[in-house]
Amino acid sequence: MSIDPLAHSTSRTPLARLAEALRSDTVGGFLLIGAALVAIIWINSPFGGVYENLRSVTVGPESLHLNLSLETWAADALLAVFFFVVGNELKQEFVNGELRNPRRAMLPIIAAVCGMLVPAAIYAAINFSSPDTLHGWGIPMATDIAFAVAILAVIGRHLPPALRTFLLTLAIVDDLGAIIVIAVFYTSGIDLLMLAAALVGLVVFGYLQRGKGLAAALNASRLPNWVVYVPLAVLIWVLMHESGVHATIAGVAMGLLMRTKALPGEAHDPSHGVEQILRPWSAGLALPIFAFFSAGVVIDGMGAIVSDPASLGIILGLVVGKTVGIAGGSWITTKVTRAELNPSLKWIDIVGMSQLAGIGFTVSLLISELTFAGSPEHLAHAKTGVLAASLIATALAAVILGARSRHYKGRMDALAEQERGDRG
Repeated sequence: MSIDPLAHSTSRTPLARLAEALRSDTVGGFLLIGAALVAIIWINSPFGGVYENLRSVTVGPESLHLNLSLETWAADALLAVFFFVVGNELKQEFVNGELRNPRRAMLPIIAAVCGMLVPAAIYAAINFSSPDTLHGWGIPMATDIAFAVAILAVIGRHLPPALRTFLLTLAIVDDLGAIIVIAVFYTSGIDLLMLAAALVGLVVFGYLQRGKGLAAALNASRLPNWVVYVPLAVLIWVLMHESGVHATIAGVAMGLLMRTKALPGEAHDPSHGVEQILRPWSAGLALPIFAFFSAGVVIDGMGAIVSDPASLGIILGLVVGKTVGIAGGSWITTKVTRAELNPSLKWIDIVGMSQLAGIGFTVSLLISELTFAGSPEHLAHAKTGVLAASLIATALAAVILGARSRHYKGRMDALAEQERGDRG
């Protein structure tokens, strides 16, 4: 798979400068947060009904079962683009970067599992005597990777890159686990035929990445690669969606299948080439639209959500459970296994990042709707609990990670000053 070298052009046209700005996590983070705030303010205003009607508008071919609401298109299709970019980035880390070391790759994976089990256990303990709400134990298990990465970019500009890689790995494993939980405990069934067809599509996608046989003929032809890859990617997404598995998994899988090494005659590998093209679209379009349609949560009275064991379990599960599960699980893992923390990180960094993982949002809201579909009151309290927990987790993470970012910036400034002194 080759990418037009012009995609990397250093041309300083306004469009090129915009694309370069959108490749920054910080810029993308501000756009996502801004879109989410607009949604929250709008739905809680006197014009909230207009917002609800807007995101309920359905478009798409009904014959293919794709006559979906704008909210669903944003969460399933646009977010799949972001998941592709993240999966592709993780592939680069597994092959050439931080996660190439199994002892370091193991830590965020185990942390993700602990970060799912502890919140679920806290929720179950709080709701043990409430049969009507006990089955919502899956709600606080998920981390919203889009919001977490965006917040980290905004408040932690000077944190070591290894912390972002840790969060990406953890959140991907977390989301995969949450989707399995949804499939097993919160859906009526999976269409195995469609799932198998999607897997076949992924096999073909991976084969084409190898650059042999048909793939070599494609690369040698004058046919633009997107003519083959874009329809194939859309087909895989549709099949995954029809299988009943959350369609963003298709994005993650294709990202992880990208080839990270250039073949003879290629100017660059397809992984980095596609990232250059897709990252601005992901940050500038996919994520803000997703945030706008997903973040609209009606804020119920705080007294009501504290008195409801479901919302209380969600808040404590996300805010306390994620921190204890991820940070505590990571620390114990380094003591009983050969897993190790990156030397550039300190445990206080992991604590701050663990609090950031308490941002539940998308998947948590989805599980809330599946859990309390027949109980509007519990559903309203659960959604407000997810929003409250996400805001609390963000605030706590901002305190710790903001201080750590200033600490690392001070160290960098001191080293730069020392280097200037040595040269003088």
